[in-house]
Amino acid sequence: MIDPAAETPPAERLITHLRHVDLAVPDYERQLEFYTSTWKLKAETTDSGLAFLAAEGSPEQYSVRLRRSDDKRLDLIAFGAASPADVDAMAERLGRAGVQLVSEPGPVLTPGGGYGFRFFDNDGRTVEVSCDVAVRQHRRIEEGESVPVKLSHVVINSPNPEQTVAFYQRHLGFALSDTLMHPRLGSMMWFLRTNTFHHSLAIARGPHVALHHASFEMRGLDEYMRGTGRLLRAGVEKIWGPGRHLAGNNTFSYFLDPHGNTIEYTTELEELAEDTWHPHLYDFSDPEVTDQWGTANPMNELIAGKSFNDPDKGVFVAPPV
Repeated sequence: MIDPAAETPPAERLITHLRHVDLAVPDYERQLEFYTSTWKLKAETTDSGLAFLAAEGSPEQYSVRLRRSDDKRLDLIAFGAASPADVDAMAERLGRAGVQLVSEPGPVLTPGGGYGFRFFDNDGRTVEVSCDVAVRQHRRIEEGESVPVKLSHVVINSPNPEQTVAFYQRHLGFALSDTLMHPRLGSMMWFLRTNTFHHSLAIARGPHVALHHASFEMRGLDEYMRGTGRLLRAGVEKIWGPGRHLAGNNTFSYFLDPHGNTIEYTTELEELAEDTWHPHLYDFSDPEVTDQWGTANPMNELIAGKSFNDPDKGVFVAPPV
């Protein structure tokens, strides 16, 4: 079986890495309490109804932004670039291709500053690309600390996943690492990379545009399991895990935040030798594909339904901040 997304010629790669994921939430205080006290991100900057939450091991100014809003939505996904010249080149390339820009390249007005721009992807999500953001003073996470080191990857739902995969390959230079398929359902999830890590973005087939999950890297297996256990003791709803995926070879424990967004603790995401890597097509009806260890609850329709999330109310509507 040939995946049509694998045939899309990629653009020149100008994106270097994933920066942060921004969420709009109606119950702002409850979400802020959860992401700081329970999930263990650090509130570096807070304003009236706006919080910038950092992973303590990351040089990024923040990994999650929370914004008070009447509507639950994914405000944006942010990626890094190496230089203002690369930011300008990407904005020009997208504009020539007819992609709708939300803002032209210019100063970034969030913590750390920098230079960047925003645009809508083919499904209407807002995406930001920036460079020259000030490096945050971060620290080494010590043995036994069950706090996130960094934002690992973001997975999004699309009702048109083949087109969405092709968009990120053709316009942004993402490369396909692996694909998950099902004998009856066809291709269901595509893992895309923009550096040597197996994926920083993945596209899942879903009934509507929405966030599938955001994943946070832990220091190691012990810290990952300690974090998983800490959330279980706190009564946070776990929907899947702990286990280890085959695609990416990373561990997984999926939980729901207070607004029903799926978030994940993970560790040991695979780094690839890009010159020799060939994408796999994995059949996720095989239990070894979804969980090599066999320790997680079986993947079923309930788990899949939780990850569909609510339809995103921010489609083709740029966030106000």
